[in-house]
Amino acid sequence: MNAPEVRYAKSGDVSIAYGVVGNGPVDLVFIGGWPLGLLDRAWDGPAAEFFARYARSCRLILFDKRGTGMSDRIGIADLETRMDDVRAVMDAAGSPRAAIMGVSEGGPMTLLFAATYPERTAAAILLGTGPSFHRNSEFPELRTREEALAGIDRNEREGRWGTQAYADERLRVFAPGLIPHSDELKRWFALWMRSSASPGAAANLFRMNVEMDVRHVLPTIRVPTLVLHRRDELTFSLHGARYMADRIPNAELVELEGADHAFFVDPEQTGREVERFIAGIRERGEWDVPEPERVLATVLFTDIVNGTVKASELGDRGWRQLVEAHHAAVRRQLARYRGREVDTAGDGFYATFDGPARAVRCATAIRDALRPLGLEIRAGLHAGECEIIAGKTGGIATIIGARVREQAAPGEVLVSSTVKDLVAGSGLRFAERARTELKGVPGEWSLFSVEPELAPAG
Repeated sequence: MNAPEVRYAKSGDVSIAYGVVGNGPVDLVFIGGWPLGLLDRAWDGPAAEFFARYARSCRLILFDKRGTGMSDRIGIADLETRMDDVRAVMDAAGSPRAAIMGVSEGGPMTLLFAATYPERTAAAILLGTGPSFHRNSEFPELRTREEALAGIDRNEREGRWGTQAYADERLRVFAPGLIPHSDELKRWFALWMRSSASPGAAANLFRMNVEMDVRHVLPTIRVPTLVLHRRDELTFSLHGARYMADRIPNAELVELEGADHAFFVDPEQTGREVERFIAGIRERGEWDVPEPERVLATVLFTDIVNGTVKASELGDRGWRQLVEAHHAAVRRQLARYRGREVDTAGDGFYATFDGPARAVRCATAIRDALRPLGLEIRAGLHAGECEIIAGKTGGIATIIGARVREQAAPGEVLVSSTVKDLVAGSGLRFAERARTELKGVPGEWSLFSVEPELAPAG
């Protein structure tokens, strides 16, 4: 099979390269791992056999992540921006709904996309990945952030990315099933690396990956989910696959024989499972479903500090004019950051977002926009599963968001740990507060205060 014609989808101001192969009855969007492009040099080696196998039964949609491959080389984005790229590619390819398959670092983005956009996701398929990329209490076997970042810095300093020695080293870990590695295979893999990303872009992507943690997202995924993992692979442990399957409702786990992490090893092994899984979804009539009743969203609650005092000082007319100016300023920022106004009561706003970083930046922009009016606000944010009731979002996530706001000091934007964990690569910085209880919500909560960005975005 020949490489697909390269086309471009516009995601904001960035052009994302994509291609389509196969003409099967269902769409499968493939999200690769590492900073490896899928549209050029990948087709000169065994990855082409993988694509050809999957294109036998589906319309396979491939794309190069921004900053890599044939897409615009404009930095590395956070997860929610990369989700925007997936939607832009699906729109350009004429795919209203598809199975999303993520391998390695593409796994967390697949999970976040499925939870946030279930109306676009017919199924989530995970291969050789995990929910967290740094050591924590549930994954003590992983490297700490500090260890991982030190390794990335060392590789960048020594100029290892794309060298033959580094490519050979990675092949031994990623694809032991192909040993002995031929000289041709080794040369292809090194060339694929060099053509996919510059050393700086690769290092930046690796740094973002270290921060990824989507453990909180797992229970919110409501689409059919298949977790594939080779039992003895060295890059991601089987523990992570079992962890995801245990926490994603009704997920299916298939433990495969082998130690390979590379997706292109034995495509028939994984292709059979994916084909079977998708066929089962279609037979049960689950491919096309009604509008979702639950979605993952970030909720924002704000209110004016000392609003009652100001109302008494200004009188009814003056207070009404100030509130109108407040509402106008808030709505301008909601429009700028793609927030959806759900409700406003008196001097407070409740809005939802499909991306946590956008929500945080909107909250800080609202705070800064209101200060010239002599108004100070407090803001609270939480990301969680929201119920859609009569077109509005509600549920426990909204209650938690409101309780987080109650803990915020005047002028403070306060977020839950879930929000903090989902903004990897955004450049947002946080200061940890002491753990606290939230009224009516079980347990103690870790809350984080948003600090000024070194390079504000938006």
